[in-house]
Amino acid sequence: MQKTTLLFSIFFLVLSSCGVKTTQSLLSDGDYDGAINRAVEALRTKKDSKGKQDYVYLLEEAFAKAKDRDLRNLEMMAKEGNPANSERIYNTYLQLNSRQEKIRPLLPLPLLKQGKNAYFPFDNYSDQIVSSKNELSKYLYENASALLKSKNKMDFRKAYDDFFYLESINPGYKNTKKLMDDAQFKGTDFVDVYAKNETEMVIPKLLQEDLLDFKTYGLNDKWTVYHNARQKNVTYDYSLIINFRQILISPEQIKEKEFIKERQIKDGVKTLLDSRGRPVKDSLGKEIKVDNYRTLRANVYEFRQFKSCQVTAKIDYIDLRTNQLVQTFPVSSEFVFENIYSTYKGDKNACEDNYLGYFNKRAVPFPNNEQMVFDTGEDLKAKLKDIIVRNKIRQ
Repeated sequence: MQKTTLLFSIFFLVLSSCGVKTTQSLLSDGDYDGAINRAVEALRTKKDSKGKQDYVYLLEEAFAKAKDRDLRNLEMMAKEGNPANSERIYNTYLQLNSRQEKIRPLLPLPLLKQGKNAYFPFDNYSDQIVSSKNELSKYLYENASALLKSKNKMDFRKAYDDFFYLESINPGYKNTKKLMDDAQFKGTDFVDVYAKNETEMVIPKLLQEDLLDFKTYGLNDKWTVYHNARQKNVTYDYSLIINFRQILISPEQIKEKEFIKERQIKDGVKTLLDSRGRPVKDSLGKEIKVDNYRTLRANVYEFRQFKSCQVTAKIDYIDLRTNQLVQTFPVSSEFVFENIYSTYKGDKNACEDNYLGYFNKRAVPFPNNEQMVFDTGEDLKAKLKDIIVRNKIRQ
């Protein structure tokens, strides 16, 4: 028992030593907040114990150095007077405050050898946080509002990001929410989607409507919206044209096949006979019994109904601002209707178990051509979605 306790003590001592060295390394590398996080985590339990003293000293040193660095950076940025530093100033004050709140629950932290508590000079940064947030809000609002006057969609998207950030740190600031919506609308690529039939067949109306229903694709994202019907007050940036090039439908076919199936099954036992037809006996004079097998046989008549449809199309992206073809992608899809059913003469158990289900099936009506084209469209729609996902108009 004592040996086990000693081993555990050594294990925890080694583990603690590794943690201290890691914290010291972070401190030496200038990662003061990393060192603080490690020390705080270590001091959450048994903070007053002798084994945790190294963490207390390291936490005191890391806090002092982190605070000094942040205050010197704030002083430098104040002298520069550059409005672009407003976000960094605001985040620095938040960091100063957050660091204190991380340590506060652990206080007091005793320095056992010195007979006193570790020193953490805390300050109230609430005024500076509010002031710097107001300065940042003003800067973000003015900068984003200026970007809204641009003619570049990328600028509108930057404006949206600024307004979004402003709304997150200062909800309800002026008319930020409305301007954010305006920026998103102006920064969005609107895509007009329609189909062209270049085949000599009539394409089912339901198929066209289903292919062009981009709500079911889930493709609309933050900056791209697809419309299958043009809307007023929307300037379209691109057209996505689904050109149906060819539709091939095979004739209805019924193929017949006849084959014989045989299978041996165990049917009780029988006496083992020698070459003269006499019973074979064991050393005790008893007749030897062996499994008796009998052969099942069936004549199987298999019928296979078959019909296929292949649709070939081409997807064109057109830049409506330049009326130029941006990208084109060929796509084809096939749907196969197949129904297999069978009849038999003899014992159907001669067939494999997984084949028996065909004996319960019967002939069914062939789908008409329109239904075949529509069923092919399900696969075509999946391929169309894949093409659009892999080839975004603008990232």
